[in-house]
Amino acid sequence: MKKIAIFASGHGSNARKICEYFSFSPHIQVVLIGTNKPDAGVLIHARDFNIPAITFGKKNMLEKNFIEENLLPYEIDLIVLAGFLLLIPPSWIQHYPQRIINIHPALLPKFGGKGLFGSHVHNAVKASGDAETGITIHYVNAHYDDGEHILQVKCPVFPNDTPEQIASRVLKLEHFYFPRTIEKILLAE
Repeated sequence: MKKIAIFASGHGSNARKICEYFSFSPHIQVVLIGTNKPDAGVLIHARDFNIPAITFGKKNMLEKNFIEENLLPYEIDLIVLAGFLLLIPPSWIQHYPQRIINIHPALLPKFGGKGLFGSHVHNAVKASGDAETGITIHYVNAHYDDGEHILQVKCPVFPNDTPEQIASRVLKLEHFYFPRTIEKILLAE
């Protein structure tokens, strides 16, 4: 059985879709949900799916024993960042090389980096006049939105689209492709 930990900072709609997708899987299980915000909606999904949850701050992530105390007991095969807004510390990347992935709501390298998340991305896409946007699923390295790409999927941006319409179109791609990409990565091993 392959084991996933999901980290999110907000509502966690991608986390919920991932939990739903793997809820009856004989091969893959979500074993932990983590967040840096004690009031994050993702904690509701953890409760709904009876998945253990941890809440921690940026300082906690940097502590030498954080991985040993909070992650190792779950024997995690893949850490999935689903709207997690903190930069992953180098110690995590060293401990889980090519084992941490992120989803970004744009076609990286465009509209990526610190501060470009959620509505900020879709507002920037609209302001750019680009005719397309999409999602990027990528491995995590020491920089925001900079790791090796695993998958990019495009969708159109129409001239009269609002940022909210762009966001809705992109979110549908996220919900469809993210769980399937996780599955492909884990079952390919």
